[in-house]
Amino acid sequence: MTSRIIVAQPIEAEIIAGLSALGPVFMNPGPAPLPRSELLDLCRGAEALMAFMTERVDGDLLDAAPNLKIVAGAFKGFDNVDLDACRERGVKFTYVPDLLTKPTAELALGLMIALARNILPGDAHVRSGAFRGWRPLLYGGSIEGARVGVIGAGRVGQALLKLLRGFDCERIYHDTHPLAPEAARTLDAQLVDLETLIKTSDFVVLATPLTPETLGMIDAACLAHMKRGAYLVNPGRGSVVVEAAVAAALASGHLGGYAADIFEMEDQSRPDAPGMIDPALLKAPNTVFTPHIGSAVTSVRRQIAQAAADEISAHLALDK
Repeated sequence: MTSRIIVAQPIEAEIIAGLSALGPVFMNPGPAPLPRSELLDLCRGAEALMAFMTERVDGDLLDAAPNLKIVAGAFKGFDNVDLDACRERGVKFTYVPDLLTKPTAELALGLMIALARNILPGDAHVRSGAFRGWRPLLYGGSIEGARVGVIGAGRVGQALLKLLRGFDCERIYHDTHPLAPEAARTLDAQLVDLETLIKTSDFVVLATPLTPETLGMIDAACLAHMKRGAYLVNPGRGSVVVEAAVAAALASGHLGGYAADIFEMEDQSRPDAPGMIDPALLKAPNTVFTPHIGSAVTSVRRQIAQAAADEISAHLALDK
């Protein structure tokens, strides 16, 4: 039987039950994404798709789904969606702009601390059985007294800068889109040009979306201008950095450390995205990696799925 609604990753049973009142629902049991060919086959008769960051919503998918009325994204950043293709075919697209903001900023702060304070090497040292009490080991950096530069003053960037108020650090940011005066006053951080931020920050945090302008912006030339020993933290989009260049900067000792929650291979908007994380990066010293868990808070993920389901329900009801 053709499903009216496709849910591309597993969500809570009660949300599926609510959607089922609208008609047949197919949910991917996950956690692996549906193969592209299978997703296209499933969408052929569907009217609604709940998509995640694992799906590329482009002209090919939309052409394979002539009955599709809405794509409800259970995500914040939507570089994996061809907005023009949706618009041209009259398919409504929605996303969830706010619910992921604070959890992602919180994780970014955790990555900063874990990286600077050598938490992973410390954990490994204790688990190895070699720990015999305090020794002068694993000295690192601190957020206190540091200059923290945040590239991107959207929702996540602003939330992180506000969290950093609790630390005695200098907070600067760069964004190509000026903030509204009230938002800038509330932020209480200094706006600087990108060159100044890169050259003077002890921590550089990437909170910018993936666009043609930001693709590969943190490359070898950019890294060479960073302060020696500075830390780079990426909770946003993998392809904002060139992973091979980061690995080289870590190997040379110029970059003090790199932490990331997302990687180049994940960016569905890139037809040339690598199939795996750069092996040199995985072997690089002074790194902290998490598996894209920026929004992995149980209550938050449920709210995100419910928000996407509500968009589907409202749009299909209007379309009757």
